[in-house]
Amino acid sequence: MSNKTLAILKPDCIRKNLIGEVILKITEAGFEIKGLKMVKLTEASAKGFYEIHKNKPFFNDLIKYMTSGPCVPIVLEKENAVEEFRKLIGATDPAKAAEGTIRKLYATSIQENIIHGSDSDENAQKEINHFFSRKELLDINGF
Repeated sequence: MSNKTLAILKPDCIRKNLIGEVILKITEAGFEIKGLKMVKLTEASAKGFYEIHKNKPFFNDLIKYMTSGPCVPIVLEKENAVEEFRKLIGATDPAKAAEGTIRKLYATSIQENIIHGSDSDENAQKEINHFFSRKELLDINGF
């Protein structure tokens, strides 16, 4: 069981000026930020990150959306981080998300759902490595 997960504040979160509010919800839930930066995904980077979905009908729309503006990847730490973060963000479809979850509060659709969260410990590590080098994480954490 890993104690780290990756969150991505998606382009709609940035456009709606919700970065501060969403980060506040995350930290109030006991997550510690271990890395954070704003990036503009290239098409190649987005396709690499979402490669698992490449044969799904929504893939091209997902890539277009994720490259439509900046996003904020964040490395988070907490005991049982992946599972706890998935609870905090809620279901992908905000209409089905539990009350009080980030997606229920701020998302407008399945596609524009404000935030990404790793779905397994294995994927969390891969996703963290997609956005952050080991040196960046060491520098951020004072090592």
